[in-house]
Amino acid sequence: MSEPPRFDRGHTDDLMSFLAASPTPYHAVANAAERLEKAGFSQVAETDAWDGTAGGKYVLRGGAIIAWYVPEGAAAHTPFRIVGAHTDSPNLRVKPRPDSGAHGWRQVAVEIYGGPLLNSWLDRDLGLAGRLSLRDGTTRLVDVDRPLLRVPQLAIHLDRAVNSDGLKLDKQRHMQPVWGLGEDVRDGDLIAFLEETAGLAEGSVTGWDLMVHPVEPPAYLGRDRELVAGPRMDNLLSVHAGTAALAAAAGRGPELPYIPVLAAFDHEENGSQSDTGADGPLLGSVLERSVLARGGTYEDRARAFAATVCLSSDTGHAVHPNYAERHDPTHHPRVDGGPILKVNVNNRYATDGSGRAVFAAACEKAGVPFQTFVSNNAMPCGTTIGPITAARHGIRTVDIGVAILSMHSVRELCGAKDPFLLANALTAFLEG
Repeated sequence: MSEPPRFDRGHTDDLMSFLAASPTPYHAVANAAERLEKAGFSQVAETDAWDGTAGGKYVLRGGAIIAWYVPEGAAAHTPFRIVGAHTDSPNLRVKPRPDSGAHGWRQVAVEIYGGPLLNSWLDRDLGLAGRLSLRDGTTRLVDVDRPLLRVPQLAIHLDRAVNSDGLKLDKQRHMQPVWGLGEDVRDGDLIAFLEETAGLAEGSVTGWDLMVHPVEPPAYLGRDRELVAGPRMDNLLSVHAGTAALAAAAGRGPELPYIPVLAAFDHEENGSQSDTGADGPLLGSVLERSVLARGGTYEDRARAFAATVCLSSDTGHAVHPNYAERHDPTHHPRVDGGPILKVNVNNRYATDGSGRAVFAAACEKAGVPFQTFVSNNAMPCGTTIGPITAARHGIRTVDIGVAILSMHSVRELCGAKDPFLLANALTAFLEG
């Protein structure tokens, strides 16, 4: 029997605020942590000894967050219920020597991160955000959320065949944004500007992880405002829903039969192989330490992992009205049709029949419809953190998400209902 939904249209409003406030993975995990703190969670340091007390805890490492809630009286072998997601999106990232320019233009040297739709970055008002590493060993987040940069497109008069032959962009030559005028390009200008912007002393920044982002805010779209357009839905939509679901599940306290977990990783868009990626040791380390902190043994850890389930939540492809032939002819996920279950027999997704049953039960409990996504056989299938999580930790994993259009564009498109439908399904899953 389904329960009353926890989330409604207000969840989508909050998602839009979350997207706007999270231009980088570092900002995203800081905002998720702030929401969890309000729900009673507290941060623990990886360098400290952990205790086995009940309650909500989280670990921050770079652009990743692992958060979990231990119910009162939980045994050392209590299984986990995990919502997995990723915090990064394809974008333009600042190079180690950022100051460049030519022909009277001052530019910022950038490198392409992940697989963005390059044309979507052209002629946009762009800001700059990220993490500054300081001489004293601390870090500081910075966000210049105003029109600062622009990647100018070549006028059609100088590329007469662009509409007939297609736009061809060289990642090195054509994607460097401008940010001012002047012949005298000096090393250190950009970092000095950011030091001043962040209120830091000159010369205090010795390292940086900076990326470009569009400054246009998310917005409802359409006659009836039934669509949402915005940046970084892949995959902050899932991070936001997972954070809300974990906070809601924690409210059940000792009634929980599982330990609910949110695992939001960085670097999914370039393979997940980092200390903050899904292919790194972070999740396994946190889960194992949680077992040991509650007095558990290796046997308890093995028992807990054997009964653990992870929902790998990432955006997927809604059927495109202009390119329906690119989709499987019998699987056409629609926006606002509920979350999608992703299936691929070659293990690009981790879903199997038993995993489908777990997700179906959660959706039934939440009163949420769901759909199924399968790639067209003639086209390659993308992948997620799902297969990585399953293989690395031996955890049963199910791939799900929300169907969107314009994936990897600067501005993606989803239905206004799907974000809160996903959050309700995730809450039901975490509560068991």
